[in-house]
Amino acid sequence: MAFADLGGLETLSCGFAEGVATIALNRPDKLNAVCRQMHADFRTALDALETDASVRCLVLRGEGRAFCSGQDLTEDLSTEADGKPDLGEALDRDYNPLVERLTALRIPVIAAVNGVAAGAGANLALVCDIVLAGESALFVEAFCRISLIPDAGGTWVLPRLVGRQRALAMMMTGEPVDAKTAKDWGMVWAVYPDADLVAETQAFAARLASGPTAAFTRMKQAVESAWDNTLPQQLAVERDLQAECGKLDDFIEGVTAFGEKRAAKFRGK
Repeated sequence: MAFADLGGLETLSCGFAEGVATIALNRPDKLNAVCRQMHADFRTALDALETDASVRCLVLRGEGRAFCSGQDLTEDLSTEADGKPDLGEALDRDYNPLVERLTALRIPVIAAVNGVAAGAGANLALVCDIVLAGESALFVEAFCRISLIPDAGGTWVLPRLVGRQRALAMMMTGEPVDAKTAKDWGMVWAVYPDADLVAETQAFAARLASGPTAAFTRMKQAVESAWDNTLPQQLAVERDLQAECGKLDDFIEGVTAFGEKRAAKFRGK
């Protein structure tokens, strides 16, 4: 199924234009709190996206006045034999596969954060490749308020973005971080007036979608490998990936366009 033909999802609304797929969390009355049905809808949407070569960028955003308030705590939880909840089971079943799929996508993934992004909602935004935010955006690691640790990749991504001390302070206090501070700390690439966020995000995403997306794929691979590599190991990664880029049609097009003093027309190949 082409992503553009996707419809009928209960908790997500999807769109496609200019090579950009949009997945919008669509439970505005619940501040887009994540539920089991939303995870199921995500699986359906990502199944369609991953097999559609016309999709060259993904935008993740929220409908209404929030990006995502985190897990829907009114939903029944799985329990163990002693009657206590098994939160690990929900992570194994839903959140961990979702984070892994989002981070493994070969295309650029952009989060457009409007209003509050709390708990797992904050971390789903932060694991995206690039985060754009409206002026009213708030990032809240709210887990401490119910005696939990951050999940959905929070303990992995947040220290890498802001450093150990700021990450732990956000986690242990649960205090919100506003859009300006988030930008200053490196959590966010750009902040826009709330009314302009959707349009600015679409323009930004369309720019990436028209770019050398096959090279973008390899940029993502190189950056991910850099966390654990020594410099010599990473230089070898750069060598190998650059060799791949040199065989791409887009490289030939880029060099040709440069020589002809015109804008390159990349195809992602």
